[in-house]
Amino acid sequence: MQTSRINISEIFYSIQGEGFLAGVPSTFIRIAGCPLRCKFCDTPYAASAKAGKKLSISQILKQIKKYPTKYIVITGGEPMVCPNLLQLCKALKKYHITIETAGIKFVTGLKCDLMSISPKLSNAYLKPSDRNTYLKIDELQKIIQNYDYQVKFVIEKAGDIKEVKQTIEKLKKIDRAKVMLMPQARQVSEYTKRGEIVAKLCKKYGFAFSPRLQITLWGNKRGK
Repeated sequence: MQTSRINISEIFYSIQGEGFLAGVPSTFIRIAGCPLRCKFCDTPYAASAKAGKKLSISQILKQIKKYPTKYIVITGGEPMVCPNLLQLCKALKKYHITIETAGIKFVTGLKCDLMSISPKLSNAYLKPSDRNTYLKIDELQKIIQNYDYQVKFVIEKAGDIKEVKQTIEKLKKIDRAKVMLMPQARQVSEYTKRGEIVAKLCKKYGFAFSPRLQITLWGNKRGK
């Protein structure tokens, strides 16, 4: 634990803005590095694996002890590609751990209480061929079979629901009660407009609506 170092983009205390734990005060550990380049990425500063500062796990633990919560959110970037993720989760075992991931890589044996998975639809792709990189059904299947999870699909337009349904149909024994639809937005105006679309889709298909409190409260301000 003392020698492992992880490139950390930022560590901050806020409330969880998305998913079924929305509103819960949480400490966020943002790991730098992501193999994807989504069109609507709201954390481009964490995309490079060299972004941020190299911290030992003991340094990370020292920082998070300052905050009055037992809820930790490991986010990115894409945490599941971090070589030292297993060690980090083990060191955080007394906390409730959520890992936010695109679902593109399965890692076995993680101490994780909730996998918050956002599979990427074509609205995230820079080009059609990105599908093979951005959506990996086999990896996604292994994650939902081995961890407690929630699945959040980012919706930009009503037609995106077709891809949501297609993705769900490819997954075995997925619990539809754990599937959420979330508006694609980086500004309050976008959230309001697309939120209405998402609400209608949720009512029609029975999925839960995922808020994005960080947008409505702070407008996607870094460290919030």
